[in-house]
Amino acid sequence: MRRVATAVRRGGPLWRLGVEVLAVGLPAVFVLLSAPGPYVWSVTAGLVGCALLPLRHVRPWLAVVGSLCAIGGGLGWPAQIVALFTLGRRTRLGATVPWLVLVVLAAVVPVLYREVLTWQSVILTVVFAVLSAGSPLGFGLLTATRERLTASLRELQDARGAALAARESAARAEERARIGREVHDAVGHHATLIAVGAAALSASAEEERTREAADLLRTHAKEALAEMRSALGLVGPAPAVARGVGELVDRARDTGLDVELAALGTGRTLPVAPDQAIYRVVQEALTNAARHSPGSAVRVEIDWRATDRIRVEVVNGPARRPGRGSFGAGGAGLTGLAERVASVGGDLLCGPDAGGFRVRAELPLAPATPPHGQRRVRPGRDAPDDGAEPGTGTGPLPVA
Repeated sequence: MRRVATAVRRGGPLWRLGVEVLAVGLPAVFVLLSAPGPYVWSVTAGLVGCALLPLRHVRPWLAVVGSLCAIGGGLGWPAQIVALFTLGRRTRLGATVPWLVLVVLAAVVPVLYREVLTWQSVILTVVFAVLSAGSPLGFGLLTATRERLTASLRELQDARGAALAARESAARAEERARIGREVHDAVGHHATLIAVGAAALSASAEEERTREAADLLRTHAKEALAEMRSALGLVGPAPAVARGVGELVDRARDTGLDVELAALGTGRTLPVAPDQAIYRVVQEALTNAARHSPGSAVRVEIDWRATDRIRVEVVNGPARRPGRGSFGAGGAGLTGLAERVASVGGDLLCGPDAGGFRVRAELPLAPATPPHGQRRVRPGRDAPDDGAEPGTGTGPLPVA
């Protein structure tokens, strides 16, 4: 039914066939129902002109020429009107004038040759021929002009819509930039105060553990400020995979987390977006392990062996000691991480694994943006991002 409806609707195959049957058949019917012309071949010439009308789709002037003989025989006007209308639609105004003159001559000259007319009758005959030939030509020209104006109006509306969309996008970007500057000014101020206070505490404290804790707090504040500036576009991108992930693992080990880093294959340079996505995957996974599975063994594996993709997998075992809170907890969690990975054409797989938790991301080595990113989770229940289950916490690394 859908195919039939498509074929019958305006512009469909059946619609075009019906229009063609009417365009050829109606003039033929008028020729057959008309009184015989002044010549014995008038009806034949008129039917030949109707039969040649399909040529107007290839060359409109061929259909006009095919009806000239019928015009001279007196029964060519039904076919000539259709041919002239098509000629007007397909031809510019200046190019139609010679054909108009030719058709008028083909209609007037045989009459003047055949009959003796007064000058008034001659004028009326010429006027009739000009109106009969000029009306379909003019209607075709007006139809073509209307179609061009409609297309121009549609293009203008599309351009206006694109301009409005660009204006809205620019306004949103400006608003995001304003919010980013406000966030930077507010959060950066407090982060700087924390770093300064930690530095002062480290310089004045007498106990070694207190100085170490103050230095670690100062490092966290400085890195939080640097990452915030990176996210807001105020500084360069996050560290490259090879160096950045290694630094994350080293800092995690400094806090007592048992982390093993394995690289399979030869590392390569990545575009900025996938590089940052991998960095955030490892950071989030290590954060989860530190918050919810303290004391567990963690393995970070980066697989470069595929030619077109890179795979990053972080697996932590079950917790060996009670959990503890983490510095700076909170954030978008695995949902935001899945969106970041999907935005560069990658896939995120996460879920429980042998009492622990597994986070695996696969990203293309070339930047790509899929139409709709999907978060995929291993069979079983989906892990919430509110810190209810191991491996689902959010926020920056307690050691970063």
